[in-house]
Amino acid sequence: MPTPMPELVHLSADAPSAEIMAVLERDGALILDDALPAADVDALVAELTPYVEATPAGKDSFTGARTTRTGALVARSPRTRPLVMDPRVLALAEALLKPNCHRYQLHLAQLIRIMPGQTAQAIHRDRWAWGRQMPGIEPQLNTIWALTDFTAANGATQVCPGSQVWPDDRKAEPQEIGRAEMRKGSVLIYTGTVFHSGGANDADHDRWGLNITYSLGWLRQEENMYLSCPPEEARKLDPQLAALVGYAMSNYALGYYTPPLPAGAGPETVPPEWSLGVLDDAEGSLGGAALLAEVIARTSERREAQVKPVG
Repeated sequence: MPTPMPELVHLSADAPSAEIMAVLERDGALILDDALPAADVDALVAELTPYVEATPAGKDSFTGARTTRTGALVARSPRTRPLVMDPRVLALAEALLKPNCHRYQLHLAQLIRIMPGQTAQAIHRDRWAWGRQMPGIEPQLNTIWALTDFTAANGATQVCPGSQVWPDDRKAEPQEIGRAEMRKGSVLIYTGTVFHSGGANDADHDRWGLNITYSLGWLRQEENMYLSCPPEEARKLDPQLAALVGYAMSNYALGYYTPPLPAGAGPETVPPEWSLGVLDDAEGSLGGAALLAEVIARTSERREAQVKPVG
């Protein structure tokens, strides 16, 4: 008789945030069904396909010899940006992460393609990217948007519900490992502390999952957003998205820089927004939330001026 597996909770895409948070706190993971219309999924797949097809497979057992990970999606893929800013997910980030930070941030955005023949990834915690410090603090909120159906056969993510309370050295037993089976357009939401992994793909087709994750603003991002989305690309973004990528102060002084200009040619201490050309003179201004409000207001004014009819 097959070993029974735990089932992940499925909620409707319009479920109240409080209901979603209750399940997330209890199980560490859940699925929102049909969160993205099929037409939007198809358009996103079409936009990402050239990048995905050009991405080489992993080079070790963890990244997977039959798995590709395509990044820089905020800069490359305009259709990814609304998912990064999805209000349902950001409401969860507010509830889960904000108690331990002044500002949360985008940690990474990548398209994970698991191809036929890929074996199951080792079960792990994503928070181990920072080592095994910070016990008792949840550093991360993760999503995987299904751009194809996720099935047990094609590599649906393995998740151990409730494992966010396990010690780091706990080994999952087969009966504790569930599968995030979901329809195209659904989204798996899970914490950085829950045990999980990519599943084995024994089917004859790819499994595509758009992995978008968020972390505490005082931690280093896994994907170096300042290189994946440099200022010349970040200037094209909505200011709130640019701030989420990392072009914003956290707390009072986290994130300032000095433009490497000739002596006397520019300011000495500026927030990262200065690199986007939306602040004229920010010398000594490291004010966090008030500064972001100023950036948004100025950007809106400039955009309105650009589209103002002539005559």
